[in-house]
Amino acid sequence: MNSNSKRNLILAAASNVVKHQGIEKLTLEAVAAEAGVSKGGLLHHFPNKDALIQSMVSGITNEFITDVQNRAARDTRDQGKWSRAYLESTVEADKETQGMNVALNAALFSNGDLLEDLRKQYSVWQENIENDGLDPVISSIVRLAVDGLWLSEVFGIGEISGEMRDKVVSKLLEMIN
Repeated sequence: MNSNSKRNLILAAASNVVKHQGIEKLTLEAVAAEAGVSKGGLLHHFPNKDALIQSMVSGITNEFITDVQNRAARDTRDQGKWSRAYLESTVEADKETQGMNVALNAALFSNGDLLEDLRKQYSVWQENIENDGLDPVISSIVRLAVDGLWLSEVFGIGEISGEMRDKVVSKLLEMIN
């Protein structure tokens, strides 16, 4: 197994530990056991827990960044393309995977400073959204609303029914079309 495959195996194992055992159980020992590698083998790829979590956050963030950028690039209408791309990526990420949720929760639980790159990326998205050719207030409201929808689902607080969720997403999309 090559080095990248082993890293990916370890990252998947870390995600599984958080998903199935809880954030508080995320230890290097637990991840090594889940991945079927020695602790030394894990430390070869990730020198400490922060490095492991940082890689989890970076990997899932880069996937999300790429998805938003690809959607914006494919959008045939320039006006509102960043707002639509962000909305669609966020809404579909909720349905497809919990990877972002797991990585962000692990970072918050362990060391909130590990989210600094993501904070910077949000500044870029916000700038793109504000300069999207739409009313920047409306675009910002849509971004904040979809972030709120996502967070309510991540934390299971104030969740809405599937039918209402679809209506909310449709209304948000209508606001930026």
